[in-house]
Amino acid sequence: MTRFTRLPLLWRVFAINAALLFIGTIVLALAPSRVHASLAVVETLDLAVGLVVMLAANLLLLRPTLSPVDRLVERMRTVDLLRPGQRLAERGGAEVVAVVRAFNQMLDRLEAERRDSSRRALAAQEAERLRIARGLHDEVGQALTGLLLQLDAVAAADDESRRRRAEDAKASIRQALEEVRRIAQELRPALLEHLGLVSALTELSRSFAQASGIVVERRFAGDLPALSDDAELAIYRVAQEGLTNVARHADAGRVELTLESGGASVVLRVADDGRGMAAAAGDGGGGLRGMRERAVLVGGALAVKRSSAGGVEIRLEVPGEPR
Repeated sequence: MTRFTRLPLLWRVFAINAALLFIGTIVLALAPSRVHASLAVVETLDLAVGLVVMLAANLLLLRPTLSPVDRLVERMRTVDLLRPGQRLAERGGAEVVAVVRAFNQMLDRLEAERRDSSRRALAAQEAERLRIARGLHDEVGQALTGLLLQLDAVAAADDESRRRRAEDAKASIRQALEEVRRIAQELRPALLEHLGLVSALTELSRSFAQASGIVVERRFAGDLPALSDDAELAIYRVAQEGLTNVARHADAGRVELTLESGGASVVLRVADDGRGMAAAAGDGGGGLRGMRERAVLVGGALAVKRSSAGGVEIRLEVPGEPR
């Protein structure tokens, strides 16, 4: 019984109908008032052919009506709100069409609500990053700069030992200032706001190559469609996360960072020559999920696949702003 209930709905209904038709045929074949003794073989053959025809007709009638239900169940199991547009064709009987239509409408509502909630969450995240970045730059950075000026005055003294200690302290402060600038840049890319996406990605790739020792090949198209601020920020964050994953998991020696025009869209590619897709799963999927959420938020599409060099390629396509 358990195995029977696990069958798709189409085959369960068909099996029940087939059993009823088979029983009816057996009863008809054995009824003495229906089958003449001298023609028993011929009539039994006719009944068998009739049974096969009825079963075939039954299957042909049930399949277009109930198959959409099985597809609906499978889609409900596998639907992913980070991959929008997964809709089922409204086919089958009137009741099935109504159920499929309601399911599609439910997906519309869920995707819209997820976009709104993701937009609010990411906006709050970026606002908090901006606040922290400004605090690092304005308060910590200025305090360290003031201390550095004081040490300049101390270093001008005649005492050689004191001067040497002051120079060591100045070197430590300069290192701390560079670290503050680096953290502030990662939290909120000032170049993105002031000089645009290409300049921000150029600086991101330069600092990444310097810190990781991985060669970065940049190719940025000159004539790119105009993008909204949210779209530019999404591209920058996906590139940042992609490069971070390369440094952490790929064991790569080279990475390509490209920005191309896709007609009315902008396409970002981050492709490495590292260990491949198995290594890309090292972040537990959180980084990839964050990239997908950013892509969905700006109406873009994110794909992760094997690169031509054997590593991983991240491809993000974001629609441009209407002119």
